Amino acid sequence: MDVRQFVNYVIKPTLEKIQLDSPAAVKLLLGTALVESGELYYLKQLGNGPALGLYQIEPATHDDVWDNFLQFRKELRRDVLSFLAPVPEPKEQLITNLAYSTVMARLVYYRVKAGLPPHDDHRALAGYWKLYYNTPKGKGDPEKFKTLLDRVV
Repeated sequence: MDVRQFVNYVIKPTLEKIQLDSPAAVKLLLGTALVESGELYYLKQLGNGPALGLYQIEPATHDDVWDNFLQFRKELRRDVLSFLAPVPEPKEQLITNLAYSTVMARLVYYRVKAGLPPHDDHRALAGYWKLYYNTPKGKGDPEKFKTLLDRVV
């Protein structure tokens, strides 16, 4: 997939619609998708893992966003619902619906109390991804995140 098109036609307009856009958010989501999906290649975690979509969101994380975050934010919930297609079920749309998976990935980060790092600090964005998305125990490599982001932007 062309990175510029992914940013301009998926990430930016999606984040604008839910009013959670910023240069840092765009780069954070782009870096997340690049590193999690093998440079926008895999739509499902390899092996027996449960992670889905370019952002490799686990079904349990998806459900937690709905059950413990969106249910308390009616306007944001309405906005997120507007991205869903009638089928398949929402978790499967993490694979089939780029805008919906982008919204869900953004909400994973939005729930973090710490603010986003500066958009031009790729090392800090990589560290933020590792700490709050991949988690300290995850296999993700912040240096790879930074390298991928440096290469494409």
